[in-house]
Amino acid sequence: QVQLVESGGGLVQAGGSLRLSCGASGRTSSVFAMGWFRQPPGKEREFVAAVTWRGNTIDDYADSVKGRFTISTDKAKSTVYLQMNSLKPEDTAIYYCAATPPGAWFDDDSSWGRGTQVTVSS
Repeated sequence: QVQLVESGGGLVQAGGSLRLSCGASGRTSSVFAMGWFRQPPGKEREFVAAVTWRGNTIDDYADSVKGRFTISTDKAKSTVYLQMNSLKPEDTAIYYCAATPPGAWFDDDSSWGRGTQVTVSS
């Protein structure tokens, strides 16, 4: 199993920036890709971005964050980052990190962190 711990969330004003981190431990050799998802208040969880350990982006960023968010990895540190710039109040959500093995997309059987709260004030 892979254990994931997110950090870096907080309260920020609109237009500000935050960088989320997700550290992976355990059977990280089984991980093919890491992803960031978010769940806004009262809404379903949604995809934000995903990347392989080699740093290749998988799929495109969610339209709502394209051009503002950047996903990256540091394989040596088993960490994936989400740099969030030009934040908007609608970015307010709990942000989750997930890990998936080769040949599988992120689902309930993937490894998930507990999430970190991001709140953007107007």
